[in-house]
Amino acid sequence: MQKSKVMIPVLAGLAALFFPVLLSAQIMDSKSIVAPGAQVEKLGDGYKFTEGPVPDKDGNVFFTDQPNNKIIRWNAETGAFSTFSDKAGRANGMYFDQKGNLVACSDEENQVWSFDKNGNPTVLVKDYEGKLLNGPNDLWIDAKGGIYLTDPLYKRDYWKRDPEMQQDGQHVYYLSPDRKQFIRVDEKLKKPNGIIGTADGKKLYVADIGDNKTYVYNIQKDGKLTNRQLFVSKGSDGMILDEEGNLYITGDGVTVFDKSGTQIAHFPVHKGWTANVCFGGKNRDLLFITAETAVYGLKMKVKGVK
Repeated sequence: MQKSKVMIPVLAGLAALFFPVLLSAQIMDSKSIVAPGAQVEKLGDGYKFTEGPVPDKDGNVFFTDQPNNKIIRWNAETGAFSTFSDKAGRANGMYFDQKGNLVACSDEENQVWSFDKNGNPTVLVKDYEGKLLNGPNDLWIDAKGGIYLTDPLYKRDYWKRDPEMQQDGQHVYYLSPDRKQFIRVDEKLKKPNGIIGTADGKKLYVADIGDNKTYVYNIQKDGKLTNRQLFVSKGSDGMILDEEGNLYITGDGVTVFDKSGTQIAHFPVHKGWTANVCFGGKNRDLLFITAETAVYGLKMKVKGVK
């Protein structure tokens, strides 16, 4: 009996020594949404903190290295990385509009910028009722061109402004397609962060990371939100939807919920924080993940929404 007691920890130690990747990266996928045999793979590293991934019409993914004030482009065909902008306004969450402009939450000056195809920026939002925003964090653009954005407060060491909260709370905003109206559409969240809408423009998901909850709303014709419902009791940094309506949220790796709010998958990424996610690649079937100093990919059976 004494011998067996010694052998158990020895064998356990050998297992941990020879199979660390397998044990730490086990995928839970109850609905088989991941491509057969696929694993989370590192695509690139050497960054300071990656965020805001979004694909262009060809599946190339643009993401930010916020502390280094850069927007990086990943080529879907070659896998190569290049710098799209090295004066990104400390861009965070991003989304492409219908004209191919890259719209970004550039919180260096607490603004929303739009970059043309050459990387030249234009300011779309500079304040709300004459006061700076807290720090635009994430955004989604509907088919009409309206922009929904979250405005939590995360104090930045690069700010030259007063680092305290500029608004009377941390809210969700909507910029109309004609850019003439900039309104609040939810003032009752603690710290809104991730945001994404459905392709048909009828539903909007917003993660209240400060209250560890994610809500779903009905979107009205005028852009306002109604019928807020709790979707899952879990917050998120970035979020994305796939073609089947499954919601992917981030933080501790990537967790996936179906339309009913039932968890159907979990993808461990690494030991640290997983910030954001999108569907990229030529076929929109590569789950592109930003996590601290690196970016990762996971081949999927489902695709992202174009």
